[in-house]
Amino acid sequence: MAVSNSIKARRWDQLVLWFGIAFSLLFTALIWWTGQWLADVPHLPDQGASWYYWKLPEPTLWGRLTAWGFYALHQLALWGLIFYAQTRVKRYSSGLHRVNIAALAVNALFIVLHLVQTQLWYDGLAQDVSIWSSQASVVILLVWVLLMENRRRGMFFGARLPISQQISRFARKYHGYFFAWAIVYTFWYHPTEATSGHLIGFFYMFLLMLQGSLFFTPIHRNRYWTLALEVTVLAHGTLVAVMQGNALWPMFAFGFGGVFVITQMHGLGLSRLVRGLILTAYIASALWVYSERGWDKLNEIIRIPLIDYLLVLILAALFGGGLWLGRLLWRRGRLEPKTSV
Repeated sequence: MAVSNSIKARRWDQLVLWFGIAFSLLFTALIWWTGQWLADVPHLPDQGASWYYWKLPEPTLWGRLTAWGFYALHQLALWGLIFYAQTRVKRYSSGLHRVNIAALAVNALFIVLHLVQTQLWYDGLAQDVSIWSSQASVVILLVWVLLMENRRRGMFFGARLPISQQISRFARKYHGYFFAWAIVYTFWYHPTEATSGHLIGFFYMFLLMLQGSLFFTPIHRNRYWTLALEVTVLAHGTLVAVMQGNALWPMFAFGFGGVFVITQMHGLGLSRLVRGLILTAYIASALWVYSERGWDKLNEIIRIPLIDYLLVLILAALFGGGLWLGRLLWRRGRLEPKTSV
């Protein structure tokens, strides 16, 4: 029997995944090629870590209207599709839902619009908001994933944190809305410049948009694909630091690598031997690098894991507190006597 909500002739989600990865690579190449047309865009001198260099010295009306307008349309469209999927589709299937096709089309449309918008008006959201807001949104996204996956793979070498099922269910149910915001906000924060950092970042954003478009399909929760998205931040952070001549590249490489060996690799079903070999290779690599770099800098490798795991606890506490407050208000509302007019 045909199912009207789903296209099930074969594993279309797998085909779309590979097509989406190819699209992401090709469009990243297109951003690189069109970057030559931005060579004459004026910029103010760099003013430090809190300064975002890639914005016009004087913002324009059309730059602001198009950046914020396209961002808002992109954001609302994805939130609407997520809501539709959760209220109308509701279940995973072996095929590709029509709402997935709509999400893919929306993302592709706004990716093209952003390239055109940069060429015509240049400025992204960076003209009006802090660089830390963009970075924080992605950090929270990655921490949210650690929280969601706690019950499946644990947090510390396979051992779970004692986080309630209510908190885990809440994180899973509503993660799409926050992830869509973090990705779309970060995407529109930057102009489509062709620096190495921008290109790697846009490619990563395209992959995350692809994942976000494939909700309620098997590939959306494929543990190898989702882990690849998590680990991509290791490559992104390390490569950007290396290409910019940043001496802190080991902090990113071994920091995110530490999260992998402590948490992420334990969700793949690897044997104890394989996990032991990976951990040994990580420790040996760190010792080799810091024997040259200096043992006084060894603390760099714990900074990112420490921040990530602390944020997991804070996020779980916020969810737990919000759920408790919601239950309390609901009970009070039911217990309060109704007064007649």
